[in-house]
Amino acid sequence: MSTSGKSGYHHGDLRAALLSTAMEMLEAGEPFSLRAVARQAGVSPTAPYRHFKDRDALESALAVEGFRDLLADLGGGRSLPTSPSGLAEFAVAYVAFALRRPALYGVMFGKPCDDADDERVKAADALHELLAHALDQVFPDVDTSALATAGWGLAHGLACLHLDGKLQVTSSEEVADRVRNAFLAITSVGS
Repeated sequence: MSTSGKSGYHHGDLRAALLSTAMEMLEAGEPFSLRAVARQAGVSPTAPYRHFKDRDALESALAVEGFRDLLADLGGGRSLPTSPSGLAEFAVAYVAFALRRPALYGVMFGKPCDDADDERVKAADALHELLAHALDQVFPDVDTSALATAGWGLAHGLACLHLDGKLQVTSSEEVADRVRNAFLAITSVGS
């Protein structure tokens, strides 16, 4: 265990401290490497290698945190939706997360899935399970697998269109209305 020269902070949980530092650097737009994270955290340059074999492993751990945070945003202590408008709020929360934390969102979805990374797969699966349960509540007689893909594609596409500047972000309320209206337009077709 080491002590940071900057703050005198004792790293009781080095992995958590490194993840926290990496997340701060990522979201501040600072380029990071394991060495840079170690320097910022005030630990030896080799300390991160006790928990992360390389930068990809660190990014994967950040993605896991991102999926957990997104899941918390979607759950938000509320019950599962019982209507298409309730499902639309999931899409609104998804896009809001992407716009609030674009660098983390990019890490979460910027690389192909690696089924060998069990923790990341489990974190993504928990998110998919929540969405599947929500869809089953609202559309019990529909192939929710296909609907889940369509809903995710719509929310993800809208997030990317906003992040890429293809859809203007004037206010969070306007973005929420745009996402809500697009999602309701799709889920009400054929009703």
